[in-house]
Amino acid sequence: MADIVNMPKLGFDMAEGTLVRWVVPEGEAIAKGAVLAEIETDKATVEVESNFEGVVARHLVDEGTPVPVGDPIAVIGAQGEEIDFDALLGEQAAGEPAGKEEKEPGEQKEKAPAREEAPAPGIEAAPEGTHLPEGVRASPLARRMAQDEGIDLGQVKGTGPQGRIVKKDIEIYLQEKPAAVPAEAAPKGEKAPAIPMPVFTPAGPPPPDENVPVSRLRAAVGRRMVQSKQQVPHFYVTHEYDMAPVMVLRKQINSMLGDGEKISVNDFIVKAVALTLRQFPNLNAALDGDEIVHHGQVNIGVAVAVEGGLLTVVCRDADRKSLRQISVEVRELAARARSGKVRPNDIEGSTFSISNLGMFDVEHFIAIINPPEAAILAIGSAREVPVVKDGEIKPGIRMKATISIDHRVSDGAEAAQFMQALTPYLEEPMRLLL
Repeated sequence: MADIVNMPKLGFDMAEGTLVRWVVPEGEAIAKGAVLAEIETDKATVEVESNFEGVVARHLVDEGTPVPVGDPIAVIGAQGEEIDFDALLGEQAAGEPAGKEEKEPGEQKEKAPAREEAPAPGIEAAPEGTHLPEGVRASPLARRMAQDEGIDLGQVKGTGPQGRIVKKDIEIYLQEKPAAVPAEAAPKGEKAPAIPMPVFTPAGPPPPDENVPVSRLRAAVGRRMVQSKQQVPHFYVTHEYDMAPVMVLRKQINSMLGDGEKISVNDFIVKAVALTLRQFPNLNAALDGDEIVHHGQVNIGVAVAVEGGLLTVVCRDADRKSLRQISVEVRELAARARSGKVRPNDIEGSTFSISNLGMFDVEHFIAIINPPEAAILAIGSAREVPVVKDGEIKPGIRMKATISIDHRVSDGAEAAQFMQALTPYLEEPMRLLL
C-alpha cells in the first residue's frame, strides 16, 4: 500500500514551508529515516526524513514551491506497485497532483506565480520597486552558499518562482564556472608580502539609504520575541560565579584531546545547567493553559548565531550525557545550523535555553524567553577581575549569568535558589565528571 508524505510542521507557529530540493528523485528507493527533501521554513532550511520505506513513486510539488503544512508533497510505494494516484489523493488529486501536470509534446509548462507573503506583525512590507539584497531573489541557503564561494548572485540564473535563485542554481553555477587562476605564490622560504591596509578618505556625499527586506528568519524571530515580551511576564535574577576552577579543569582535559575535540566553557555550562534542572522541575517546564507541564527530559537549547538571525539547537537528555558527548553533539548541531542543513529534531523540543555571548567579551546581558519554555539563562564572559578574599584584593576569574523566568510559572525565590544550586557544579567542576 502506497503512503503519502505530507508537508511536516517543523515548529508550533509554522504555517507553510518551501520545498527547496528533492534529495531522492522519483523512481529511487528510500529507507525509513533517510533524507527525502530539503524544506525551507521561517527559521532555516531543514532536511526532512522519510517516515516510510519503499520507492519514491511521485513528487507532488516542484522545487521552489511554497506548500501549506499538511498538504501532500510525495507518494512512496513498494517496488513495482501499481498506484492509482487519483484514488490515493482523493479530491486533492482531481486530474493530476500539483506540480506534476502532464503537458502535450512541445508544450511548455507554465510556472505558477509566486505567492506573496504577508509581512510579519509590526513589520511593514517593502514598497514595490524596493531593491532586494544584491538586486536578486535568492533563498537564504543560496545566499549563504554564494557568500562562502565568493559568487556574484547577479551572474547566477535562478530557476525558482519569479526567477528566485535556489541551492541547485548555485551548484550548477559552480560546476560550470571556469577554475580560478591561482595567485603567484611567494618563493619557498619567504613570507608572502603583506597586503597594505586601504586608507579610507571620505569623498563626495555619503551613500543613499538602502531598504533591505526583512528575511524570513529575522521576521520569525521578531514575531516570537514580540509575542514573548508582550505575553510573558519576565523577571530577572543575576549571579556571579568563580570560573577559575572550570578554566583549570578545561585546560587539563583539552591537553588530552585532539584539535577538533576541545571542550568549551559553554559545554561545562550546558552540563551544569542540565544537572541543576533535575532539582528544579518547575523551571524545566512550559505553561499549557492553566497547567504547568514539567518535562521528564532535560533538553537544553543552545542559541547559535546564523546569517540573518538566530537558531536554537537542542542537546537532548543533556543531564545524562558526558561533557565530551555534549561537546561533540553541540558542535555538530551548530555546524549544521550555520550551513543550513538542520533536521527537525535539531531545533525543536528544547525544555530550557542558554544564550551565551561570552565569546564576544560581553560582561552581562538579559535574554528573552523562548516560548513555550519557562526560562532562559544568559551567559556573559569569564573575565579576569580583582576580587576580595580574606580582606585582600587578588586576581580572579568571574562570570555573570542572568536567568529570565516566566513569573506565571515561578518566582524570585526559586530563581535565586536555582542560581545558587548551579554554583557547586561550576565552582567545583569535578562534579560534572562523576
